[in-house]
Formats: sequence, structure tokens, C-alpha cells
Amino acid sequence: MEVRRWIDGDESAGDMLTRFSIERPFLLLLPPLHRVPLRVGNVLELVGPSSSAKTLILIQAAISCILPKDWNGVHYGGLGRLVVFIDLDCRFDILCFSTMLKRRIGQANGLLGKTNVGRDHLDTQKCDERRKSTLDYDEELYALCMRRFLYVRCYDSFQFLASLKTLHYQLKQVEESQQSSVYLLMIDSIGAFHWVERASSFSQSSTHRKSLSLQSVSETVVQEMKRLLLMHPMLVIATKTVSLGDRYANEVQRKKYFPGTMSTHKVPCREYMPSVWQSFVTHRILIRASDDDSTVRHQQVGPVYLSEWLLPPLSLLDKFTVKDGFFLLVS
Repeated sequence: MEVRRWIDGDESAGDMLTRFSIERPFLLLLPPLHRVPLRVGNVLELVGPSSSAKTLILIQAAISCILPKDWNGVHYGGLGRLVVFIDLDCRFDILCFSTMLKRRIGQANGLLGKTNVGRDHLDTQKCDERRKSTLDYDEELYALCMRRFLYVRCYDSFQFLASLKTLHYQLKQVEESQQSSVYLLMIDSIGAFHWVERASSFSQSSTHRKSLSLQSVSETVVQEMKRLLLMHPMLVIATKTVSLGDRYANEVQRKKYFPGTMSTHKVPCREYMPSVWQSFVTHRILIRASDDDSTVRHQQVGPVYLSEWLLPPLSLLDKFTVKDGFFLLVS
């Protein structure tokens, strides 16, 4: 019947745009991912050295997705959709995620600065009745959002492949129970097993399993992800840890003494993922710590990070810092 209606062409352009915005909504991501619009089907890669806030960016994007757009008259600006977080580093801090979620809820309700929303227990005896009802409502929304966050931990590539192969059936059950679809698929980080398996040549001589190369593993991962995206259209965001090397250090020193000059070569980070994964990525952004401490001294902020879009290439750098779980742009 739906095919017949599509062939007959009885849908106006306005109806088509309305239907498309519901089926594939646009998620307005917060800095530093705000420069380029991202939609379902895109694969964004967050590249950067260790301790460059890549996982915090994932957490922020996940919270923006699981929060509803409006709830009991309060605007949160989220999508109210499910998020799948595949942890390959096995270092995900659920307490950090919980604290940032509570702070985002408190910010929308105007509670930050009045109460400590990061605590698990709040002293409601000193609040009026309206504040008590708001805190009860926050706890209800908090529980709802946590149920929309699906966490998967993998300890090697075989577990990662097994999770991708069975994820369709798990998502189908969760979507039926939650009455909501998945919007974000997050992987932290995609190259977690690369160097260990390369050093061991991914040898499985002691078992009856077929020996797999790094290239075949990456091909299977991309194939399974493409198949999963066909059944569950999602936006994919994956982190990747890289080493910037000596050429980048020389570039930093050159910009320090000659700030008005521009570099003609790309940011020198060593690419170690196979070409099948590189061609699968549609967007790429480089995240790194800033070596300029003048902003930290003058504005009394925490560590400052730089974000630079490599794909598509943008001729600008964004400076941002993290304060109390919120990402703030720094001028």
C-alpha cells in the first residue's frame, strides 16, 4: 500500500519533508561538533592523541540524543532516541556519564548553582514544594534517559564482530520495548586492538579458529556495519587514538614563532587503519590539546583543546574547554 501511494505521487513536498524529518531527524550537536551538519548514514571519526577529551565528546553527543526535546513543559533540545555505545578501550566511566546527564537535566531546569545536581542524594528539606516536585521529576527523566543508553563492552576483535552480528536482534527487541529507534552508534575506540593483534599477527594456532589478518577483520567490521545501517539507519561516531609525531611538534614551534604563516601540508598523524575503514569514514575531525597556555592564565579555565575538521577540510580551528561537564568555546 505504501509503495502504491509513493507511485501514485499523492504526497506533497511538505508532507515528504515532514515525514523525512521524523524518520531521520537532524541532531544539533554541541561544540566542537557543531561546524558540520551530521545526519543518519554519516560516519564521523574523532582523531586525536590520548587525553584529548574524545570520550567526553562522545558522552556529550549521547546525552543530547537520549534527552527528550520537551518534557513536562521544559525544553531539553534532545531527540529522545536510543544510543549504542561499544566500548573497545574498556575504560568507560559510567559515573562520569551519569554526572554529566544529571547536570544537563539540572541546567535545563535552572537548578545549577542552586543545588548540586551531581550528588546522588539531595537535601530536599531546605527546598520548597515546587523544588521538591522538580527534583522528583528530574529523577524520573534521569531513569528514562539511562534506559535509552545501551552499553556493550568488547575485549577483542572476535567479541566486537560477534556483537555487530547479533546487534540487529538486540536492537529490535529494545526498540519494541522502548518504543523508540536507535539514532547513534558509538565506538570507543576503533583501533583499540590494532597494535596488539598486529604484534601477535592475530595468530590462532592453538585453536581451531581460522586465522584472520588485520585487513580481513576490518573488511568484516565494515561489512557488518553497513549491513546494520541498512536495517537500523544510524549516525556512527568512532574515536581513534593517534600519535602526532615529530613533524607536528615542529609545526607547533613554527606557528609559535611565526603565527601569521599557514602550513601547506596536512596535520602529520600516522594512519594505521586499513584503507577499507578509511574509505568508510565520511567525516573526520582532529582533537588535540592546545600548547598555548595564555588562555588558561588569562581566563582561568581548565585545559584547552583544539578541534580541526579534516574531512571535509575547514580552514578554522575551534578552541574549547571542559568545565563541570560542559563544553565551552574559548575565544
